[in-house]
Amino acid sequence: MRNTNVLISGASIAGPALAHWLIRYGFAVTVVERAPSLRLGGQAVDFKGATHRTVLSRMGILDDVRRLQTGGSDQEIVDAAGRRLTVIPGEFTGGDVEITRGDLSRLLYERTAPACEYVFGDSITSLTETRDGVHVTFERAAPRTFDLVVGADGIHSNVRRLAFGPEEEFVRFLGHYYALVETGLDFGEPAKMYNEPGRMVAVGGTKAPAFFVFASAALEYDRYDAEQQKKLLGRAYAGMGWRVPEIMDAVRDAREVYFDSLSQVRIDRYSQGRVVLLGDAAYGNTLGGFGTGLAVVGAYVLAGELAAAGGDHRAAFAEYERQFRPYAKIAKNGNAGPFLAPGSPAKMRLRNWTFKYGFLLGLMLKVTDKFATDIKLRSYEQVMR
Repeated sequence: MRNTNVLISGASIAGPALAHWLIRYGFAVTVVERAPSLRLGGQAVDFKGATHRTVLSRMGILDDVRRLQTGGSDQEIVDAAGRRLTVIPGEFTGGDVEITRGDLSRLLYERTAPACEYVFGDSITSLTETRDGVHVTFERAAPRTFDLVVGADGIHSNVRRLAFGPEEEFVRFLGHYYALVETGLDFGEPAKMYNEPGRMVAVGGTKAPAFFVFASAALEYDRYDAEQQKKLLGRAYAGMGWRVPEIMDAVRDAREVYFDSLSQVRIDRYSQGRVVLLGDAAYGNTLGGFGTGLAVVGAYVLAGELAAAGGDHRAAFAEYERQFRPYAKIAKNGNAGPFLAPGSPAKMRLRNWTFKYGFLLGLMLKVTDKFATDIKLRSYEQVMR
């Protein structure tokens, strides 16, 4: 086996999932993460269909994921008086099994930390490919050389920027923004969603306590300035009815805010020399509903192909792309923004009718299952060390 010393950027889901498999195959793995510690917040994520379950089972974590699952509870859509308009069933929002992003991240970290090196509070500043590896410099740590580098660092990937080019060449803004805010308010069960044209807020239940989606032209803001993001939310939700003023009062006092655009990654190749992209860095579609499944299945395929190729990165990266690009095509389709925050009262009613009439919901679930299972998984047991 060659090229066994691997650096992964990103310690959320895709990075630790890849580390899990590479460790099994005998690779030496280092994971670098910009955050000072494991980030345990965020919304619930889900897995859909036999393909996702198969990978989780082969990882040996399916039972743990089921033990930690949130239950995929129903969500009520309400009017300004709080009256129920319709119900989004848990099977639609929660897939086959739903788990908070933080619980899944912690589970993967705990499974991999004893056998690989995690470096928190640091970030890659340059990548220089040589004949035998990639020379990497960091913001804090001393420079090191690795055989391979994996960008598993999200839709705003630092590795993709350094190895492939500026973000604006690959990330397409979809006309909406979203936010997750820990407000401390208790809205009980079931979760509730309220809409006005181009704006949505959801609270309560097993999802993030407050979840916002709103239509907007592109905004200029600092991704790491929570106070600025609160002000942007305040302006976007000014004058909204129902209990939104109460929610926005709590937002102003919140300690944690996650604010970002709804965007898609469009890239014509997943690898560049000894650098390869995984998860949202390669095929992200914000709130597309498939990001976690794509990350976990992608990690399985990428690691398996590296092991099957004996560490030959050229052959492995090519096969990873050949197998995975057709499966990841779901990330090229759809935009959750107009669905979650319809732009007019008529579009809001049309969205609500989807959940009133069972045949429409059933059709959507069938399409979802088709996309989630649209790959033939190889078995890599023969390359286990």
